[in-house]
Amino acid sequence: MIAVLRNGVTETQMENLITWLRSQNIDVHISKGAYQTVLGLIGDTTKIDIDLLSGLDIVESVMRVTEPFKSANRKFHPDDTVVTVGKGENAVKIGGGSFAIIAGPCSVESKEQIITVAKAVKASGATLLRGGAFKPRTSPYDFQGLRAEGLELLTEAKKVTGLPIVTEIMNADHIPLFEDVDLIQVGARNMQNFELLKELGKLKKPILLKRGLAATIKELLMSAEYIMAGGNENVILCERGIRSYDTYTRNVLDLSAIPVLRGLTHLPIIVDPSHATGVARLVKPMAMAATAAGADGLIIEVHNDPKNALCDGAQSLTPEQFDDVAKRVEEIRRIIAK
Repeated sequence: MIAVLRNGVTETQMENLITWLRSQNIDVHISKGAYQTVLGLIGDTTKIDIDLLSGLDIVESVMRVTEPFKSANRKFHPDDTVVTVGKGENAVKIGGGSFAIIAGPCSVESKEQIITVAKAVKASGATLLRGGAFKPRTSPYDFQGLRAEGLELLTEAKKVTGLPIVTEIMNADHIPLFEDVDLIQVGARNMQNFELLKELGKLKKPILLKRGLAATIKELLMSAEYIMAGGNENVILCERGIRSYDTYTRNVLDLSAIPVLRGLTHLPIIVDPSHATGVARLVKPMAMAATAAGADGLIIEVHNDPKNALCDGAQSLTPEQFDDVAKRVEEIRRIIAK
């Protein structure tokens, strides 16, 4: 249920209403926009008399929300959420008109490799550095990442370039290792690892939540709800393609998810054209299309030597190819701005 307050309501009046609602065992989410304040009521709202609530002088309207996701719902939070990643002068904003490009290798392989790539993608306009330290692989015989050492190397690259770092977590027990990570990624395979999501909800650190291999949009939003219900509202959604029967691409990139999500949620939405297509030559057109469709950012795999990459070399761009993609994306953004 949401209650829209009238213009001119004082803080005292609003606090009195919130106190009464909480006395009914209702959690209240406050969203103050430029033109109105919305109270999102979370809990068993069946006990709330809509006629009584809507009859209050300070209340403009009351509406029941039928969707099961509440905190992530745009009805509860009409204005776009802007998530800040990193601190100080290198902090990056994502959402609400702020566009970010996350770039880097699928896996951190060595200090030389990650720093070389970090410098290259920063020079081309990337605002965050990605790199896998813990790698969930389909085959147990494939490279599983450098794990804690990989996190240390990412931190070294961050010191050299100033780029905030993004990397994937696989286990809640690893959270202490991620203290210096600026944006924690939850991969497609863990989108419905609810125990992990609950633990991430206890943090204040931004979370990048990827859509599962066969997850619906509703299921993605419900996973975001798990994190937000724990108190962490710094969630960024990522469309990375869904599984289909076709074999010409690794997955099917669902660009329609961008405008659909835009109408349903206030959370930022980024797109991963690398994992979606699995083919390097397809990354550029899909990155441009995602930008045109209204994404708040992109996450792209870049490797200094894709042919010899230990992970996902077929979908990785060279630094030169990434530079071209970044320029094209910027052109699309200028067109959209007009």
